[in-house]
Amino acid sequence: MKTHNFYAGPSILPEFTKERTAEAVMNFAGTGLSVMEVSHRSKEFVAVMDEARDLVKELLEVPADYEVLFLQGGASTQFYMVPFNLMKTKAAYLNTGTWASKAIKEAKLYGEVIEIASSKDKNFNYIPRGYEVPADVDYFHITTNNTIFGTEILEDLDVPARIVADMSSDIFSRPIDIKKYDVIYAGAQKNLAPSGVTLVIIKKDILGKVDRPIPTMIDYRTHIDKESMFNTPPTVPVFAALMTLRWLKENGGIKEMEKKNIAKAKLLYDELDRNKMFVPNIPNPEDRSRMNVTFVMASGYEEFEKEFLEIAAAHDIVGIKGHRSVGGFRASIYNAMPIESVGVLVEAMKEFEAKH
Repeated sequence: MKTHNFYAGPSILPEFTKERTAEAVMNFAGTGLSVMEVSHRSKEFVAVMDEARDLVKELLEVPADYEVLFLQGGASTQFYMVPFNLMKTKAAYLNTGTWASKAIKEAKLYGEVIEIASSKDKNFNYIPRGYEVPADVDYFHITTNNTIFGTEILEDLDVPARIVADMSSDIFSRPIDIKKYDVIYAGAQKNLAPSGVTLVIIKKDILGKVDRPIPTMIDYRTHIDKESMFNTPPTVPVFAALMTLRWLKENGGIKEMEKKNIAKAKLLYDELDRNKMFVPNIPNPEDRSRMNVTFVMASGYEEFEKEFLEIAAAHDIVGIKGHRSVGGFRASIYNAMPIESVGVLVEAMKEFEAKH
């Protein structure tokens, strides 16, 4: 039986990653030890960290004046680590959902936060446009993909301020112009690895500008100086991340991954636009996420929501129940999701429609 995993996170990972990580859990790099129990200072694990860092730089074409870090604490730690390190007086934030709102809440502890635009007025079902970012802010923060509501910023923005981007759920899903960003951070449990490691890509010259003393553990410079080894890194998630990065490279890199993601999203959104039983949550196709497709029952059919979940389960589909703040359904179709599984979901939707 093949289970079609549409969970939002932790979520589907490539078979390549799971198989090789399972092997390393039993015998890592021929050491006779598990990657769970080997020293992170061993030459075998240092090689893992070095290769993972190099592959991130290669796949995303990271310039030489940036550093790649593997940290802990998830994106939630980055919500306060960013302003602690970067905010001298004020920062601008674009509010596009739950995680952006949480980032704003943390940033307010360290200085003035200018919420330059928000889509809260329509339950975050669109990406704001037409706003202006002040040139005198210390940085401008965006959340590129919104897992709960199903919107995504699919372009690299041009603004007169340094950009910090939370790319937790769409990192590696499309090419990005790294030079337009000064900090990118991403919790791994969507497109990279199991939960427990956080990827940070940071331009070095943005650091060292604040006057406040920074605790050692949350100072980015600490982790740059120690090459992500200041404290014990999460060895299994980092190893799994390396396997996913290898898988990405072997499968044509980021451009090829974007082609596949566009095809998967089109297949599902086309069915949502056609099927009379469902309505996509995001009305403007330009704002629709390629990673998290959210939808609800059409008006008058709400009572059949449980029935559709039962049909989905009969097709071995898991993880499509929507977040409680939105309701309905959510299909997360990250990089590792094969288009065949999206096709199974589409067939379940057609079967449901035929019954009614």
